[in-house]
Amino acid sequence: MKAANAATAVAPVSTSSVDIADWRPEDEAFWREKGARIANRNLWISIPSLLCGFAVWLMWGIITVQMANAGFPFKPDELFTIAAISGLSGATLRIPASFFIRICGGRNTVWLTTALLMIPAFGTGVALQDTSTPLWVFQLLALLSGIGGGNFACSMSNISTFFPKRLQGTALGLNAGLGNFGVTTMQLLIPAVMTVALFGAFGGDAIPLVKDSATLIGKIAAGTPTWVQNAGFVWLLLLVPLAVIGWFGMNNLLTVSPNIGSTGAAMSKIVLFYGIALVVSAIGLYLYLPAPSGSGLLSGNGMWVVLPLVIVGTLYGMKAVASGEMKANLNKQFAIFGNKHTWSMTALYVVTFGSFIGFSMALPLSITVIFGNTHVFDAGTQAWVHAKNPNAPSALMYAWIGPFVGALIRPVGGWISDKLGGSIVTQWISIVLVIASAATGYVMFLAYQSATPEEHFFTFMALFVVLFAASGIGNGSTFRTIGFVFDQDQRGPALGWTSAVAAYGSFIAPVVIGGQIKAGSPENAMYGFAVFYALCVVINWWFYLRKNAYIRNP
Repeated sequence: MKAANAATAVAPVSTSSVDIADWRPEDEAFWREKGARIANRNLWISIPSLLCGFAVWLMWGIITVQMANAGFPFKPDELFTIAAISGLSGATLRIPASFFIRICGGRNTVWLTTALLMIPAFGTGVALQDTSTPLWVFQLLALLSGIGGGNFACSMSNISTFFPKRLQGTALGLNAGLGNFGVTTMQLLIPAVMTVALFGAFGGDAIPLVKDSATLIGKIAAGTPTWVQNAGFVWLLLLVPLAVIGWFGMNNLLTVSPNIGSTGAAMSKIVLFYGIALVVSAIGLYLYLPAPSGSGLLSGNGMWVVLPLVIVGTLYGMKAVASGEMKANLNKQFAIFGNKHTWSMTALYVVTFGSFIGFSMALPLSITVIFGNTHVFDAGTQAWVHAKNPNAPSALMYAWIGPFVGALIRPVGGWISDKLGGSIVTQWISIVLVIASAATGYVMFLAYQSATPEEHFFTFMALFVVLFAASGIGNGSTFRTIGFVFDQDQRGPALGWTSAVAAYGSFIAPVVIGGQIKAGSPENAMYGFAVFYALCVVINWWFYLRKNAYIRNP
């Protein structure tokens, strides 16, 4: 027995420079001597990788604003569509990404999914060099940008395997919280780099602005040369060194991923399952988008048919090609669908993270369209006339504030929920969302029927900051409730599923708000969100707060 124990004690720590065979984070001596150093190294490589993922995924919310300012010949609803496509793709890619760590290894997964971001980043830079680039090119690049959205699921899963239970909250909070700042980083960095010839001749020629633009520090007059293409190229400055650092600095834990095989085999699985998700997303978008981009078969309200078709199609597409351990993992994922709490928590996480990510995508272009024009009713033609507003606030100066507040306050939601209970916090923030969403809709109504819409802007922004803050707090409270409601076997799949579905908010919000702006009634989008939030107040109370709730929390 002693000999066996001795053999165990001297087992090799790793089979190669990246594959670790002996990993015991709950062993304090091991953690102190080796584990903490390795885990923290992986964490601090993971954080900027996830930040870049969020930035590339959501960059279209800002890029489309500058495309309008630079004279790209696309209508507002077409620009909203570009942002929505990346939203749908990123949410869909989270579904396969939630399985990657166990079957492909943490280092292999995080390195490849981060390196793949170079494709949409470089492609976007090239496409933005010419205002005659067709719409479908931008739509394709937006689809590929969804790779950054999928990164969250595999990144969080990977970091959770490195740390002991007592440090899980801190590690995951740092990874998710600082990763979420990719939204704010993108909204601040992109306007700044578009003002200079950062890449010289490689970056291409400048494009003169046809409308006023701005950075954080002030307005930029129409006619000023701008390098809008830098919005894509700039991420290569981070992604290239991250690819090198991740390749040599991250690790696969063989205790978590025992059958990953060769590095090439593991990465081929990632490409295969991401490919399935991208193809299914493209099919869904083809059914939804109007001609000439798609068939328009399910356009308009058909969005609510497209989303479940894409989700189910992705799950069954993966299952059709899966075998062995991957098939077993998928069967475990499917088992959560028989649990009623899966559906209640999915709705509640859409309220929180879905709102945060959706409004992050839709806010910049909403500011540009609603406040960038004057709106005057012509009695002769009985139609609204929209003309350039000389006093318009710039989306590029203000759009970052809401996501910054939402990301910054996110840990507060978890802390309060630990004290009071997740469901009671979710209940109060849902009520706040109902009121703030309805009020925002009313302000949109006033602004979109005003010759001086800028008079309503700061009220509009203040309400959106409230929406972001409430959704940020709710992120923490819903995670707390999931941990309370689900057992150990279903907790992981439930987290993966709810985060994937909630990410569809990044598709829903731009589509709904853009469609209502096209119809001349942007306020109806916010009124609709308020109705959904109110429904979730009832769901949360019924499942978790009433006297005879299924699970009282508290």
